Amino acid sequence: MTTGEGDAMNILILGGGGREHALAWAVMQNPKCDKLIVAPGNAGIAQIATCATLDIEDRAAVVNFAEAEAIELVIIGPEAPLAAGVADRLRDAGLLVFGPSAAAARLEASKAFTKEICAAANAPTAAYGHFTDAEAAKAHVRAQGTPIVVKADGLAAGKGVIIAETVAEAEAAIDDMFGGSFGDAGAEVVIEEFMTGEEASFFVLCDGEDVLPIGTAQDHKRVGEGDTGPNTGGMGAYSPAPVLTDEIAERAMAEIIRPTMAEMVRRGTPFHGVLYAGLMIKDGAPRLVEYNVRFGDPECQVLMMRLGAQVLDLIHAAVEGRLAEAQVNWGNDHAMTVVMAPQGYPGSYEKGDVISGLETLPEDSFHMMFHAGTKLTDGRITANGGRVLNATARGASLSEARDRAYALVDGISWPGGFCRRDIGWRAL
Repeated sequence: MTTGEGDAMNILILGGGGREHALAWAVMQNPKCDKLIVAPGNAGIAQIATCATLDIEDRAAVVNFAEAEAIELVIIGPEAPLAAGVADRLRDAGLLVFGPSAAAARLEASKAFTKEICAAANAPTAAYGHFTDAEAAKAHVRAQGTPIVVKADGLAAGKGVIIAETVAEAEAAIDDMFGGSFGDAGAEVVIEEFMTGEEASFFVLCDGEDVLPIGTAQDHKRVGEGDTGPNTGGMGAYSPAPVLTDEIAERAMAEIIRPTMAEMVRRGTPFHGVLYAGLMIKDGAPRLVEYNVRFGDPECQVLMMRLGAQVLDLIHAAVEGRLAEAQVNWGNDHAMTVVMAPQGYPGSYEKGDVISGLETLPEDSFHMMFHAGTKLTDGRITANGGRVLNATARGASLSEARDRAYALVDGISWPGGFCRRDIGWRAL
């Protein structure tokens, strides 16, 4: 099914976090968006779009819902529905879908698969071993030495990665993963050399044939200031990433992205959607750390802040195979997002705190408080997750974007919440 350029569309976004609030916010600014439904959504999304209760990993339920609501385009936010084959079923039903098939989503769902693709495409990445039993994995660690990176092979929601400084630490992580602490994700383990350099995220739209770079970002994974403490889903991000210069981005396209896409086509599983390449950059050369097959969270928030309404045109071009003629209009601007979380995150934390002051914050193309884990309880917004709010702002410089983002943080009252006060410190 294709829609004419002038037709407004009924759109469904699957997901309910800060990434989906940012996508909904950008898509709604485009006159091509007629009706927007987000499932399951959250309290912030409910203020701008219709939210629906739906099991987004249930393929038949999603197709039935889309047909009942006369949806023409489905944008899939999180990785779980992609790995479950939701995009495949929607495409079979004749709907336009932004998101890869389950076979192509293996670029994120299986670290071992990605390594195999990189080897076939000759794309630079860390040396690695793939193990299905603990003893072999431990022998590999002892042979390679430390520091070394131990990863659960499957989807562990960004948490199944341990950077081991000692052999004992690596062996404990291996025991943990094979012992089932990450569920099915840890039934296989990938062990990689520890790469040094500066990490950045590179986002590229793909339509199966063509690729179009749409932006760069850097995120802060650790919970504590100065990038200390345990890894989280991400405590903040900024765009653009200064380390990912135009020259390095072009090298990444030529050496990593295009060869990967060509290899996926060669295997009969072309990639459609957004490819997020985590790159390690050292001495001007990029190497692949990992692929994700969806917009990062919170990187999506800074990209949407900078791209605005054109996001829908770019997504539409990607799903209709028109990326060759599409172009991105970049402002010479900067954006930052600061994640607010409950005390205790990423460990155990309380839910249910009332957050006040949100209604007084500015909401425009320079300031948005995106909701990640919020819920409306008795008419009040409450904290309902690990990452709860994303204070997002843009400015002519990164420091201006930072000041605006932290002003949003300081404009609300949530005694049980915290954020890092140093987001963007590497660039600033």
